[in-house]
Amino acid sequence: MQQLDLCNPDLPDLQFVLMVIALCTSDLETLNAPVSVRETVFNRCWALLHESPPPVSKKERVLDLMHSDETTLEALVHVIRQTFEEHGFVKLTWEHSPSDPTRESTPEARPLVERLQQWDPPSDKLNPPSSSKPTS
Repeated sequence: MQQLDLCNPDLPDLQFVLMVIALCTSDLETLNAPVSVRETVFNRCWALLHESPPPVSKKERVLDLMHSDETTLEALVHVIRQTFEEHGFVKLTWEHSPSDPTRESTPEARPLVERLQQWDPPSDKLNPPSSSKPTS
């Protein structure tokens, strides 16, 4: 079973928001949050970014965070946590094994993917092998 602690997700804000919105707009039947709560979360997040009403079509229910700043991300995180808390959720749980991507990233999405990769660098970059210590 997969789970996401909404108060301590262990993810950077951008990854947290993207993960929650993906879960909220998914058709996962095993997600412990009902569709009505998922829609409320998405609609409130949409309202932070747009003046127009949220789209009805599932294909259009996507948040474009490419031009978001840290303040916007903090607001989205707050809205997500507050909305789930109002409905009694502290964790999201679901049964679905991770799957491979179904398509390549679009050119528009590549900068976002690159930003995400920079936030979670491979551990070997953080801890270089001991043989690579600088010499005096």
